[in-house]
Order: sequence, then structure tokens, then C-alpha cells
Amino acid sequence: MIAITASLTALSLLVVRHSVREHVREGIEQDLRNSVTTFQNFQRDREVMLTHSAELVAYLPITRSIMTAPDPATIQDASREVWPLMGSDLLVLADRNGKVVALHTKTPGFTREMAQRYFEKSINEEDSSHWWFGGHHLYQTFVQPVYFGTTEGLGFLVIGYEIDARLAREVSKVSASQVAFSYGDEIVATTLAADQVETPGVRALAASASQAQPHDVQVGQENFLATSLDLSGHQETPVRLSVLGSYDQAAKFLDNLNRLLLLLGLSAVLIGSGLVFFISHTFTRPLASLVDGVRALEYGDYYHPLDSRGSDEVAELTQAFDRMRASLLKTQQALLEAEQLATIGRMASSITHDLRHALAAVVANSEFLCDGHLTSAQREELYQEVRSGVNQMTDLIDSLLEFARTRESLNPTYSNIVETVERAMQAVRLHPRHQGTSIEVHTSGQNSAWFDARKLERALYNLLLNACEAAPSNGGRVIVTVERTGHAVTIAIADNGPGIAEPIREKLFHPFVSFGKENGTGLGLTVVQKIVHDHGGEILHERTPEGLTVFRLTLPGKTQASAHEADDNVQRAPLLPANKQTETSIRHSDT
Repeated sequence: MIAITASLTALSLLVVRHSVREHVREGIEQDLRNSVTTFQNFQRDREVMLTHSAELVAYLPITRSIMTAPDPATIQDASREVWPLMGSDLLVLADRNGKVVALHTKTPGFTREMAQRYFEKSINEEDSSHWWFGGHHLYQTFVQPVYFGTTEGLGFLVIGYEIDARLAREVSKVSASQVAFSYGDEIVATTLAADQVETPGVRALAASASQAQPHDVQVGQENFLATSLDLSGHQETPVRLSVLGSYDQAAKFLDNLNRLLLLLGLSAVLIGSGLVFFISHTFTRPLASLVDGVRALEYGDYYHPLDSRGSDEVAELTQAFDRMRASLLKTQQALLEAEQLATIGRMASSITHDLRHALAAVVANSEFLCDGHLTSAQREELYQEVRSGVNQMTDLIDSLLEFARTRESLNPTYSNIVETVERAMQAVRLHPRHQGTSIEVHTSGQNSAWFDARKLERALYNLLLNACEAAPSNGGRVIVTVERTGHAVTIAIADNGPGIAEPIREKLFHPFVSFGKENGTGLGLTVVQKIVHDHGGEILHERTPEGLTVFRLTLPGKTQASAHEADDNVQRAPLLPANKQTETSIRHSDT
């Protein structure tokens, strides 16, 4: 609810803010269009007035009198006294041949050569007003011929009015915006500050083509909307008026509106939070308690406390869950008891069968030993049969006792793994039926590790015995590889037998699982797995593309706690050189 309330409030703020900004932008754009229209009307009226003013000055007798002087210096001197009365910023007089004979300006920098060049261009233009630029000054000029009488031409009169900061301020007041006059890419008059004129946005606005449609302009840190108006008509170098409306100043009232909306949003979130707390306290908390009970049941906790007070649907559901939990507990206890009895029954059946088989062999061979007509060889053979039966019973008892031992029963020492492998291999070689199987041992690097040699030897013996039994009688091959990776040691036992049967592949390490063995107890791999896990390692089996069945044991390295206990034993352990990689291969054959 808090998230929904906050999201809706934020969405409302964004929608209102966007709507107001769009409204402000549309207002500025409309103001800019009105400003341009107002200036066009103002400029039209101004040009008409200034044109009439130029015509009036051209018809003045004093103007005609000055233009009748034959000497240009006389015209220059005579017009100097008359020019202040005209109220213009620029006065140019040219004779009937188009040569400039007098020039008066209020600001330096505009020369007679500039006036001559612009006059020659303006005399051929059809516009009523012309634009002259020189010495960083822009003038709007009006050309009028000076006649003597009605037909005889004496020359030409040019009156110019400078586009300066004063005119820019007047236009700014009329348009209620910032304005900038530019000639080409140079700004000649503006109401913008000096640092704003030098910004890339204003420079780009002056250099670009006129755009009647308002567009965004970045002026320093302030955002403006601007539109441009071309004042020069068909003149080669354009004269533009750019009108800029400040978007940031027009949107200042949005700050107050945003603060008000934010206050309303926070109030809505606080009210929503109170509502959420009330709903949670009334409805959600019992549900959360019930969910905690379900999670506790998932992890086996049948006694997690539940709050079933109340008469609503949640309380009824909690009571039903409590009854179901009690029923599940009873059912689980019954299943555990049944499973224990079934396990005891399977174990008793397997042990009884194996012990009865071994005892029968012992009793039968013992009876044969009582016969006094047996030879020594016959007696030795019968003795070995009795001994084999006793060993089977001893092995079965040892396997059962292994399950009763805990991990703390390990007696690890810093020993050589290869020696342990060889002892397990020699024990397997005592079986006459496996003497024809080739067993290879490959080692590399340092072969010392921290482990219980006696228990690891038993695990390796079980794996080697299984590998020899799985290998074919002719061409059977078992490969033992010992490798070290960091502190960990990996022992891989591979055979070229047919592989693990499909029926027992998924439950290979379960107790009493055996396949294809006449006298198998089904505890060998289970004991191996327990010994490896007691060492903190893992055992995996796989089938390689070369047709080998591999059991891979990984034992972790020496722990930090046992390192100090093993320091004295390290000096006595038979170590291979750690800095020299060696490869050893031990092959056993019939001889």
C-alpha cells in the first residue's frame, strides 16, 4: 500500500508538472509570436515615418542649397551645421554622379569608402530602407534624391539610424522579451548581458538561419525559447532580430507549486502508511504468523508457536493448520518407526543370510577336517576355506561397526597416500581369482596428505576389489591415479569393466545394494562413502568415453587446526620432493 500510494503520488506530481510546463511553454511561444507580430507592425510604422522624414529633409531649401555647391569640401562643411537638426545617426550626401561628397556619423569607424560601397548597392535596390554596416555599427538607411525644382537632380540624401542598445531596449519593452540584432553572425545590439552574448547558444542563434517557429536555446545556465525574424529582405548579408523568452523565469512559479504538490504527496504517503499499519495489524500479522509456521514446518519444526485467537477466517485457517501439523507429526513418527523396523528387517535378513552361508562353509569344512585319511594338501585347502568363511564374517561385522563410529573416531596423520594405495593393492592381490588383473598406479608431485591411513586403506581396498571383480578375467585392467591440486588430493580408480548396472546406478551408495555378486553384502561402497565423508571429502563415479568406469575420491588438504599437530610428524613422513614433478608407474602381473 505504501508503494502504491507513493507511486500514485509521484505519478500525479509528474503529470501535473508536465502539464504545467507544457502550458508555460505554449504561453511563451504565443508571447514570442505576438512579440514578433508587434515588432513587425512597429517596424513598418517606423519605416514609413522615417521615409517621410527623409523625403522632408530632401525637399528642404537648405538641403538644396548645400547640394548646389560645386566643391565637396564646401558641401561637407555646410552640412555639418545642418546635420544635428535632422536627428539622425548617419548623414551621407552624394552628387548626381553617385559619388559621396559628405559623411557625418555620431560614432567613429564608418568611413567614406564604406558609405560609397553601400550607396552603390542601395541605389540599385528596390526596398525603401537599406542596411549599412561598418565599424561594428549597423544602420538602417533611407535614400532620397535631391531635386532642384521638379526635374533637375542635384544628388542624393541618405539618412541612417543606428541599431543600438537604446533601440534594443525599446523593442524589448514592446515585446516584453530579450532581443538581439545581428548582422550576419555578429551581434550588434542586444538586451542580454555581456557574458550571455558570448555563450555558444547565442552565437549559434545569430549564425543560423531565421526560424519563425520557437525553439530551445541554452544561454549559460538559463533556458530560453527563441524565434528569429529576417529584416534585410533580399540583401546579401542578412540582418536578423532574435526574440528570446526565458523559460526558467516563466517557470519559477512551478517551484512553489512543486513544493505544494510534494507536501500533498508526503501527506498522502503518511496517511497511506497509517492505513497500511492498521490493515497489517488487523489482517496481515496473523497471516505472517501462519506463514512463519509453514516455513518452520518445512524445516521440520512441528512445535512453532501459532496465534489462533479470534473468530475470523485467518484464525480458523490457523487452527486447521495446527491440527494438520499434529497429524503430520504422528504420521511421520509412525513412518519412522516403520522404516526403522523395515531397515532392521532388511539388515537382519542380509546378515543372517551372509552369516549362515559363511557358517555353513565353516561347519562343513570343519567336518571334513575330522577325516583322518586326508592328505596335507587337502587339509590345507579345507583350512583356507574355513579361514575365508571366518574372514567374511569378520569383514561383515567390521562393516556394521563402521556405521556406529562418528567422525571424531578418525586418527589422521601426515602420511604417504601411495604407500596406503600399495597396501590396499597387496590385500587385493591375496585373492587368487584377481591375480591375473593388471593394476597400475600413476602418481605425480607430492603424495603426502593428512588422513587416517587405516580407514582410507579399507576404503581403497573395497574400491579396488570391486574394480577387479568388474574387470574381465582376460585383459582386465585397473588404473589408480593419485594427483594433487593445491592442498586437495584426488584418487581415481578406473577399470575397463562393463560399468555399473542400470538398476543400481541411482542408489549405488545405499546400504545392502548389490548386483551380480554371489557373496556381496552391499555395504562396501556405503562404507567407502562414509569414510570419505568423515575426512571431509567427496566421492563421485563416472563413465569415460574410453569405456572406463572411474570412482574419484577427493580429500581436502590439511586444516589449519591440524597443521600444528602434524609438525613433528612431517620430519618423519616419507615425502617425495615437492619441487620436482615425478611420474611413477607400478605394474603387477602374474609373476
